[in-house]
Amino acid sequence: MTSLWLDRESTFSPDPFQAGAKYDTVVAGAGLTGLVTALLLARSGQQVLVLEARYPGAVTTGNTTAKVSLLQGTVLASLSRQYPDKQVKAYVEANREGQAWLLRYLDENGVPYQRRTAYTYATTGDGAERLREELIAATTAGLNVEYVRDAGLPFTIQGALMLAGQAQINPMDVLDTLLGDLRARGGSVVSGVRLRDAAGRGPLTIKTDHGDVTADHLVLATGIPVLDRGLYFAKLKPQRSYAAALELPGGLTPPPGMYLSAEQPTHSLRDYEASGRRLLLVGGHGHHVGRTASEKSHLTGLLDWAGTHFPGASTTHTWSAQDYQATNLMPFFGKLPRGRGRILFGTGYNKWGMTNAVAVALGMSADILGGQIPWADTIRHRITSPAGALSAVALNAGVAATLATGWGKLASDGTTPPPDGAGKVYRDGARPVAVSTVGGTTCRLSAVCTHLGGIVRWNDSELTWDCPLHGSRFGSDGQLLEGPATKNLPPAAKG
Repeated sequence: MTSLWLDRESTFSPDPFQAGAKYDTVVAGAGLTGLVTALLLARSGQQVLVLEARYPGAVTTGNTTAKVSLLQGTVLASLSRQYPDKQVKAYVEANREGQAWLLRYLDENGVPYQRRTAYTYATTGDGAERLREELIAATTAGLNVEYVRDAGLPFTIQGALMLAGQAQINPMDVLDTLLGDLRARGGSVVSGVRLRDAAGRGPLTIKTDHGDVTADHLVLATGIPVLDRGLYFAKLKPQRSYAAALELPGGLTPPPGMYLSAEQPTHSLRDYEASGRRLLLVGGHGHHVGRTASEKSHLTGLLDWAGTHFPGASTTHTWSAQDYQATNLMPFFGKLPRGRGRILFGTGYNKWGMTNAVAVALGMSADILGGQIPWADTIRHRITSPAGALSAVALNAGVAATLATGWGKLASDGTTPPPDGAGKVYRDGARPVAVSTVGGTTCRLSAVCTHLGGIVRWNDSELTWDCPLHGSRFGSDGQLLEGPATKNLPPAAKG
């Protein structure tokens, strides 16, 4: 599964990693959060190193649907149930500033994007009630949202919210521009180097799998913090969602706006022009990572929905992405606990990373450079509501139950390798083993996630091992792909 954005010839050439080197700031993660933060710091004259464990855009940024919108489904209504108006307005202001910075940057650098009207639409009575709640929350927060009956969709709806003047991008065009700009200002970007740890009272010693470097500050732009200080993995729900690019039959064009349904399962739509073709991008049908009987069924459900409403469409690409939702729904960013003010992080964008990522980058760079942003202070000084606290309790109760179930229900028969494209977990004596066959090659690995010991589960859509506790994911060969883990799944010990 390769996203539309990553299906291209990469021109990225990594800089050499220099063990023992000293930097002002090291940024872990070369997605949108990391590269915007690195560029802002390099503009100020800092020497900046970006560490990327895989390649730029490999995780969420390269697999997004790439909507740069302040109308975000029914997010504001959800926030308004937990927070006073001041906090919700601060969230909107953060996203407004993130959107404005990004679009201004694209204009200045000649990077194409498209202005679109954004819609949140409802197809049921319950969905229409959610629209009314969102309209009140959005209006209170200062967004010029309108309620309309027709959104230009080829199927019947109950109504929609509309916000004009939003945008959509090709995220890899953005990352390519940021990379070139950062390097022109003296920044370095390495790939295939994974952060392991950081320690120190003065300059930090930053440990990687290729040696150590030192820096005054470390920024964790890794989706979910890969250092466990602050236990943010226990405050975040890892969500997997699916997307596809479709070519419509002759004479048909995609709907004119960007769309997201108010109901579950969510359905997201936008268009994209490529090589003379105007494609329709659909997304949604998400779930908690590692907690579904079949990932493939979620993708199939999305494609079936698209085929029903856009008959004759042919699929050109399918992919999936991982996002993290804070249990109290508001992004986390700033100084990491027990980091002595030198380690910063951003996470919990709840599938709206194109604006939140830039906002968080602005906030973290201001922290490092001694600036102050009012909306950032307001968001960070929020008090978790009873609903948010209950959500965290429920999340971690589910983690504990999943951990117990994973260890308690292991098959004992692992002698027969699974068929190609399949994987299973079994018990070899006291050891849980994960065995899969991909491309005719059978791999036997430890089934114990290297983060906190969850039993991994087979992802039948992407042929990976996914941990149902906190969302770490591994290739069929055990290579770490994403999540809070920092080590690969090791080969199964021979009994």
